[in-house]
Formats: sequence, structure tokens, C-alpha cells
Amino acid sequence: MRSSNPALVSNPFSGFSLTRPNEAMTVTGTINKTLILLALVFIPAAWVWRNFYLSGMNPASVQGWMMAGLFGGFILAMVTVFKKEWAPFTAPLYAVAEGLFLGGMSGIFEHSYPGIVLQAVSLSIMTLLVMLVAYQSGWIKASNNFRLGIVAATGGIALTYLISMVLGFFGIHLSFIYGNGLFSILFSVFVVVIAALNFIIDFDFIAEGARNRIPKYMEWYGAFALMVTLIWLYIEILRLLSKISERK
Repeated sequence: MRSSNPALVSNPFSGFSLTRPNEAMTVTGTINKTLILLALVFIPAAWVWRNFYLSGMNPASVQGWMMAGLFGGFILAMVTVFKKEWAPFTAPLYAVAEGLFLGGMSGIFEHSYPGIVLQAVSLSIMTLLVMLVAYQSGWIKASNNFRLGIVAATGGIALTYLISMVLGFFGIHLSFIYGNGLFSILFSVFVVVIAALNFIIDFDFIAEGARNRIPKYMEWYGAFALMVTLIWLYIEILRLLSKISERK
């Protein structure tokens, strides 16, 4: 199986043999572990958010936690991708790291655009539920062509962001990414749609993993994959809402 999700870039079922039912991955088990990861994101996020407001909303007060969470989360994500059997340990640590980053970032956005965080959280959860209904009902199928399209689109987005970061070091900023013009907003809408469609591939991975009776630790890997997509979607929705707010 191929996927645009960074957690599912290789064939997740290669090298696995059928596991006894009581030792195999299940959909219910993956859902439970996803809820655990959500809690592990929320707790440190709330703590950093609180520190941000106690400091008089000074971004410098949470910058260290944000950077630790950002880079720590990236390293833990890469370790999880290449060492799936470590997912029961690395996935919770990844969630905590991302919570540190998201808490600071959300606080900064909320200070600049009051009410934006609640809107972004609500839209992210609603999108997750809509994609789940679309997958369960068969409205959107994870076909090979669908996968290839999402892989290509996500790869293009990643490359665009990478180029913009490199150009940023030389003082060149791409307005269609960071500006609030119409094209910039349309670009963010496109990115949000691609992020949302990654859920279909995540759901299919979890369902297929349960049917293939792969080892139970892959429940943590499936939950991790969902968190990668959900966090990406939340960040992109925040960016989109901020651009729209700036135009008002």
C-alpha cells in the first residue's frame, strides 16, 4: 500500500505474517489508541497555552517549547516510520512533542485572531468525521489512482514548502503561501483538501491492517498515522482562517 501520509509511505504489510486473532491489530484497538494520543497532545498543549497567557502573551516565553516540540516531533515521526515496532513508545512521545508545539502556536494565533483556535479545532474534527463517513459509505474509495493522485499532490505541497523555506533564508518570501491574497487563500484551500483526503488512506490502512491480522503494535502505528494527518490538517486550517481574517 502506498500513501502520501508520511507515516504510510512504504508498504505497511510487507514482512508481516498472519497473527493470532488475540494478538492482531483491530480497528477498535486503533481507535482507543488514537484517543490516548489525542489526550497526550491536549495536555502539554494546554500547559504551554497557559504559560503563554501567564507571560503576558509574549511569544518568546513559549518559543523554546515550540522548537523542542517541532524538531522533537519530527525526529520521533521519522523513527516511528522506519521502526514501526517502536510505535507503542514513539507514538505517545510524538503526541507529547506535537502538543508542546501546537500549544504555543495556537496561543499565538488566538492572540492575533480571537476565536480562531476553536474554529480550527471544530473544522478539523468535523472534517475527520466527514471523511470517515465518506470512507465507510464508499463515497470515496482508496483506489490506486486515488493514492497516486494524493501522493503527487502532497509531494508537490511538501516541495513547495521546502523551496519557500530555503528562499526565506535569502529574504525571499512567496506571497502565494504567506500572503492573504486570493491566490494565497486558494492555495491554502487546496492544501486543506489534500490533507483531508489523506484520512481516506489512513482509514483504509487501518481496515486492511485489521483484515490482514498484522501485529497488535501496529494499532499504535495506525493511530500515529491518523495523528500526523489530523495535526497537519489543523495547522493548515489555522493558516487558512488567519488569511481570511486578514482580508476582513
